[in-house]
Formats: sequence, structure tokens, C-alpha cells
Amino acid sequence: MTRRWLAALATLLAGCATPPSAPPRLDAALAARPVWLLGEVHDNAQGHRLRTELLAQRLAAGWRPAIAMEQFDRERQADLDAALRDCADAECVVARAGGAKAAWQWAYYTPVIALAQRYRLPLLAANLSRADAGRVMREGYGAALDAATVQAFGLDRPLPADLEAGQRHEVDVGHCGQLPSDLLPGMARAQVARDVWMAKVVREHADGVVLLAGNGHVRRDLGVPRWLHGVPGQRVASIGFVEAPTEAGRFDQTLLIPAAQRPDPCAGVKAGK
Repeated sequence: MTRRWLAALATLLAGCATPPSAPPRLDAALAARPVWLLGEVHDNAQGHRLRTELLAQRLAAGWRPAIAMEQFDRERQADLDAALRDCADAECVVARAGGAKAAWQWAYYTPVIALAQRYRLPLLAANLSRADAGRVMREGYGAALDAATVQAFGLDRPLPADLEAGQRHEVDVGHCGQLPSDLLPGMARAQVARDVWMAKVVREHADGVVLLAGNGHVRRDLGVPRWLHGVPGQRVASIGFVEAPTEAGRFDQTLLIPAAQRPDPCAGVKAGK
């Protein structure tokens, strides 16, 4: 067996070997859009890492969007602006603007905040607080949204049937099917109010903005994209970071991520609790 033959065999075997799996990448056409809606599974560290890497790549290429975050409630915008002005690191921003009772795992978000500091990007507080969502549940949209917003987004009229049914279904599934049925309309209404407020923030920065939010908020069929009136769909990229394949039409692109190890969230759930 000659050395030349051995070299050729080695080359052939190398070509047949299964290459290491590459991280998923955004479709190039979607990546060029000026509005990114980037989803998440809240406790999936690998999904957060991938999302931050994709954002960092585009920032390094020169993009300078605003970054809207579900993790900051809207009333913390002044605190967030001051923290960005005064803080030297992302942990300081969280301490100043994150809210003492916020339940977010902030270590997943500080890398994005650090990118905003590095590139001097605006950070936008994009969420309704739990208290405001509760008021919407009990009293309706006008309890937490101003009259102009209610009218502009058509919340003074019945929701489209598919949106109403879809949001109720997602709330029910998210609570393991154990919620009393009379709570579903109010909780779905609170979810809609959050989507509307996030859409309002995105619309105001639609020349260049990234929204970081849970996968449910960035779904094209139910979430923020349903409320982006006046922003052409071809300018928006809705990206789901999902642990299992999803139905077509939920996102412009789904990026499959390894499932995080966690206890069964429905184990031990009892009706009425």
C-alpha cells in the first residue's frame, strides 16, 4: 500500500465523516430586515446564547438598532436611561432598572445589555407590569392603556375570532389546562395588551429595532406581528427559538435549540390552584 494511496484513502474517509453540527443560522434575507422579533424559551441558556451571538454578529457588521426588552416594564424607562448613562457594566443596569421583584434570570440578559452599552444602543422597556396586566384582566384594556392606544389598535372592538380563540388556548395550555374557564378571557386579554404595547414600542422604532421576548409574543399568527399596523411584513423578521418543531406560519424562521433540563412544569398541578 503506497503512501499516495493511504493519503487518498484518508481524504476519502474525511469526506465521508459526519461533520460536527453547526449552530443554526438566520436566513440571509431575514437577517437583513430592519425589525427583528427574537423569541426565547425563558430558561433555555443555549437559546439565549445563540440569540446573543446572532445579534452580536450583525452589530459587528455595523447595524445600530434600538433593543426593546420584555424584561423591563415600561415604567422603568427613565431608570433604564439613567442606568445606561451612569453604569459601567450590565449588572449595574439590572440593579438600577430591573425591579426588585422581577423574576427574570438576569444572567441570560446581561450579555445583550453589555452589547447595548458597548455600541451605545438605546434600550427600550417594552412590557406592561404584572400590576397593569392584572388591571387589564379585571377591568379591560382601558385600565392600563390610554384611550388613544385603545382606539389606534382597535381594542374598543371585539378581537378577531382566531386571535381570541388562539390566545385563550395558549393561556389554557400554559397553565396545564387547570385554570377555571372564567379566568381565560381576562388572562388572554392581558396577553393581548402586552403584545399591543410591545408592538407600539416596535412601531415607534421600526427603522431599526430588535425585540427580545418570549416565543409567544413574537408569533406571527397571535403575537406582536398581528399589531404592527403600518409596518410592512417584509420589513419584519419573526424568529422562534424553539425546543421542538412548530406549526408552519408561527414564525418566519424557527431555530431549533436543545431542550433545557427541567422538571415537568405540570407535575403536581391541581385544579383550582
